[in-house]
Amino acid sequence: MAGTSAGPARAADGGAPTPIVVTPGEGRYDDMTSGYNKRWIGTPDQIRVIRSTAEAVTAVQELVDAGRRFSVRSGGGCFENFVYNPEIEVVLDLSTLDEVSYDERRRAFAVQPGAILLNVYDTLLHTWGVTLPAGLCYSVGMGGHACGGGYGLMSRQLGLVVDHLYAVEVVVVGADGKARAVVATAEPDDPNHDLWWAHTGGGGGNFGVVTRYWFRSPDATGDDPRTLLPQPPSHVLLNIAAIPWSAVDEADFGRLLRNFIGWLGDHSTPGVPENALSSLFGLNQVAAGALTLITQVDATVAGAEDILADHLAAIGEGTAEGIRKALVAAPTKATWGQATRFISTSNYAAPAVRVKAKSAYLKGNFTTEQAATIHRHLTSADYSNPGASLIIFPYGGQIAAVAPDATAIPQRDSLVKMQYQAWWTDPAEDDRHLAWVRGMYKEVYAATGGVPVPDGTWDGCYINYVDADMADPAHNTSGVPWSTFYYKDNYPRLRRIKARWDPHNVFRHALSVEPPTGD
Repeated sequence: MAGTSAGPARAADGGAPTPIVVTPGEGRYDDMTSGYNKRWIGTPDQIRVIRSTAEAVTAVQELVDAGRRFSVRSGGGCFENFVYNPEIEVVLDLSTLDEVSYDERRRAFAVQPGAILLNVYDTLLHTWGVTLPAGLCYSVGMGGHACGGGYGLMSRQLGLVVDHLYAVEVVVVGADGKARAVVATAEPDDPNHDLWWAHTGGGGGNFGVVTRYWFRSPDATGDDPRTLLPQPPSHVLLNIAAIPWSAVDEADFGRLLRNFIGWLGDHSTPGVPENALSSLFGLNQVAAGALTLITQVDATVAGAEDILADHLAAIGEGTAEGIRKALVAAPTKATWGQATRFISTSNYAAPAVRVKAKSAYLKGNFTTEQAATIHRHLTSADYSNPGASLIIFPYGGQIAAVAPDATAIPQRDSLVKMQYQAWWTDPAEDDRHLAWVRGMYKEVYAATGGVPVPDGTWDGCYINYVDADMADPAHNTSGVPWSTFYYKDNYPRLRRIKARWDPHNVFRHALSVEPPTGD
């Protein structure tokens, strides 16, 4: 078991635990009224620190009875103001609800929502020798990460996090206005099965307060915990290439971009050896000095070195000598744990970081015109920011082995998913950085209303990279509703589940699942 939280303090008479309530004026208040993105600073009347499922039920009931607007925080990684906005009167803080343990009765690993990914990795690895194919940023909490699908560098081999989700515990509010904790499982005959399905990609803040997840791979048998989740490779090959912008012209940039996605298109069938490779391509703004390619290969797979060399050579094919030289394989062999800690902590951001992010899935490839548009924005003389980039993440492989309606996350056969983003620290520069991110995104998808309409080439957006612009007709001029981009054909089912489990729409935000209208 891992975690830093002590058990809830009991009242003097031995009754219910004394609630921890943080109010304005306390020294810790400011630290608890913002998350990763400092564009959003909350001013709630109070913060309730939740240390158990029972406390969550009590707090939710009190707030519902009082008619108070509240939100829920676990890791604090939300890009938008879903947790911290002027409407929120109370924040339920689950960050200390952070244990990772093995549940013998359910034959599954119990992970609480406040457990950050790096601690989850270390605990699962060091205690049982297993892992989850989760995210690249160490400080992300499992609370929102898992229910949005959960993706990481092991996903081409092992699938998404939700492909290993066995059960979820959720505090919901029924039609009678009463709060209660419900456990929903992957078992088809579970009467709560639809609530489990909603948490396999339906996004956070939609149906209730998640207080625990249980993870077990669907094909796992027996009761030995060392066999109930995937075992990570003992070692990986880690290759980091920096391609200097000085060596890259517009034509070579287009070749690099299209070659990268082309290789994935040729090597993304479930079960092929190349799924042992995952490569994060950072198309950084020219102020950063270089494009970066971080590649990880399972070193225990036969021919790992050849897979890496082929990947890098294919990306550089047809480009200038300086680019191909930067892409010569020079890997470091490291344990999987060492590589994971390095990659996840290198994403650490400045304390005052402000962020705007937008996302897209791609099933085909960029056109030469789209590549030129990206190049122009990344090299513009009118904008300079080393924290601006387009990050391309490889998809496919085992992710595509799951049917699009088997979980709530439907984008299964894309080749890549990507994040358009800018980081900065000065609030006075908000408009400049927002305009850059929005401008590039709008121009890349100019033919489809400024957004990646699912059309056989593009496949919408990733709900864990939430972007409120998708619901704003000033930014989404396609006429396609925001929900289609995130959920596609799975949205009607999510709305029916919303009607059953949150009929009063207690849990809502700017992109929350909408209750059904009519019958």
